[in-house]
Amino acid sequence: MHILVVDDKKAVRDTLIKLLECHGYIVHTACNGLDAFEKAQETSYDLFIIDHLMPIMNGLQLTKNLRQQSQTLQTPILFMTTQSLDTVKTLPEAKLFNATLTKPINEDKLLNRISELNDLANSNSSNNLNKTNIQLHSM
Repeated sequence: MHILVVDDKKAVRDTLIKLLECHGYIVHTACNGLDAFEKAQETSYDLFIIDHLMPIMNGLQLTKNLRQQSQTLQTPILFMTTQSLDTVKTLPEAKLFNATLTKPINEDKLLNRISELNDLANSNSSNNLNKTNIQLHSM
């Protein structure tokens, strides 16, 4: 599974690389939304893990842009935020995420969400991934 981790904090990117590679995932990183959007145009990913608040292009704008591209339209998005889940659920873009986790990230919850999204994507050959996003939102 190829994952693009998008976060403006190097420490977060480094921590997620170490954790995810340890579990057999192939991980690329981007330091902001614009960097991620450019990488998503060049490389196919199985999952995007996107931070909420970043400079240049934040996670909300990146998500909207990814959902407008045919090659990334159905790619699962796991959204990370320091804001409460209740706050995130009120955002108009919330329906575009397949799962949401609050920071600081709990490693077990992160790995469980990735596994669920991977299983869902693999079993969802009819492109209905976005219809099940509400079931995966968690702290």
